[in-house]
Amino acid sequence: MESIVIHPESSEQLKTVKAVLKALKIQFEAQTPSLPDHVLKSAAKSIQQYEEGESLSFEEFADKHFILK
Repeated sequence: MESIVIHPESSEQLKTVKAVLKALKIQFEAQTPSLPDHVLKSAAKSIQQYEEGESLSFEEFADKHFILK
């Protein structure tokens, strides 16, 4: 049998979809999407750097990393 993946846009949509599936006696399993550990660690490091004032504007970044002539 074919499976489908549903991407609700709100908690209300999710609640409604689950209620319909239960009413139709369709088996489903809820999964919370998660990011890989290295992505979470990198994001946490970036947030910490920003909070400590270690950030660059886009213009500063471009000046530092791109040679524009």
